Amino acid sequence: MWVVFALLAALVSATVVTLSKAGIKNVPPSLAFAIQAVLIIIVSWGTVLWQNLLPDLGKIERKSWIFLIAAGVLTATSSLLSFRALSLGDASRVSPLTNVALVFSVTLAAIFLKEKLTWQVMLGAALMAGGALLIAFAKPAEKPTDNKKDGRPETGTTIYESKPRA
Repeated sequence: MWVVFALLAALVSATVVTLSKAGIKNVPPSLAFAIQAVLIIIVSWGTVLWQNLLPDLGKIERKSWIFLIAAGVLTATSSLLSFRALSLGDASRVSPLTNVALVFSVTLAAIFLKEKLTWQVMLGAALMAGGALLIAFAKPAEKPTDNKKDGRPETGTTIYESKPRA
């Protein structure tokens, strides 16, 4: 079941990148993130209330609080950096590069959580990193240039205008 939730999270994350890129065209990235952060707070605390988890707040150990607060600060920092990157680059190139986080996650899990790495995990992470780097640093596709405005040549002439005969 975790695979379904992970794939849904990936799909939602990809949609967020697309919507965020569209939303920050005329909005400073930090302001755009702040707007989304308010909604994140509303949805997350709404879920806590809906699931009746508020009493569990007092049961959280000090060590867990430290980890959760540090992770929260880093999540906000990551989002701010991602929004800044999206404001400067194409979503199709920024998103794969930010998803190199997978390689960092695998590495940090092995070092700090003592998770065992198999050759398949290492190869998969290397292939994903290689693919992300290939996409991110590929020459961007050229956007088609249209020298015509409203179907008219750039000179502004129309089919109805003619040069006088000499």
